[in-house]
Amino acid sequence: MFSFFDENQTVTDTLQAYIQRKLFPYGNPAYAFTVVSKKNPSDVLIISSYPDEWVNLYRSNNFQLTDPVILSAFKRTSPFAWDENITLMSDLRFTKIFSLSKQYNILNGFTFVLHDHMNNLALLSLIIDGNDQGALEQRLSTGQGELQMLLIDFNEQMYRLAGLNAERAQAKREGADRAMFTLRENEVLYWSSMGKTYAEIAAITGISVSTVKFHIKNVVAKLGVSNARQAIRLGVELDLIRPAASAAR
Repeated sequence: MFSFFDENQTVTDTLQAYIQRKLFPYGNPAYAFTVVSKKNPSDVLIISSYPDEWVNLYRSNNFQLTDPVILSAFKRTSPFAWDENITLMSDLRFTKIFSLSKQYNILNGFTFVLHDHMNNLALLSLIIDGNDQGALEQRLSTGQGELQMLLIDFNEQMYRLAGLNAERAQAKREGADRAMFTLRENEVLYWSSMGKTYAEIAAITGISVSTVKFHIKNVVAKLGVSNARQAIRLGVELDLIRPAASAAR
């Protein structure tokens, strides 16, 4: 589901701006809001102020599958601190990610955890920079509850943005797929465009002349024109008329 954000930069930017605005009172720390599908961990959303080069490297290598921070979060619900010496797995190769993150000054941090209603794992990780380590650790210590609520808020905003825009996209697709005319209206308009009289259309379609006129009236109203002739011309110009099923008989 997170590919939706990859394909909609405006939505991603909106969520990122929201996160940054909410984190500003905490000193605007470097952060990563990460959501991983528990059913398919290769499906991941990353909204982060980390260097783009690192985020791209992380994505391209699917580091969420071996990141000790994420592996730890899968097994717990409480927030936790981490550094380059974190040992979560017996196989030390799972910690090699830190040898790469050092190049981007990502060594120490604090992560908040949320296992949400959609069976996804959401994390808010804040980098503890050496330049402001003491002050940030103090803010994290006193504001853990608030930051945990922010993670819940960010997660809900993510779903809201995805839901609203998915609904709009779906409505747009449905609008494009939905025919402007009913099957009968299209059939009557088609035969009219082929030069058939109302009586001939009635005979072809097996309905009365009055019913043919009723459908033509509806077509005229839908197209916002004055008469059947204008409706036919506009229907042809806009490619709204489809061959009637009876034409193939």
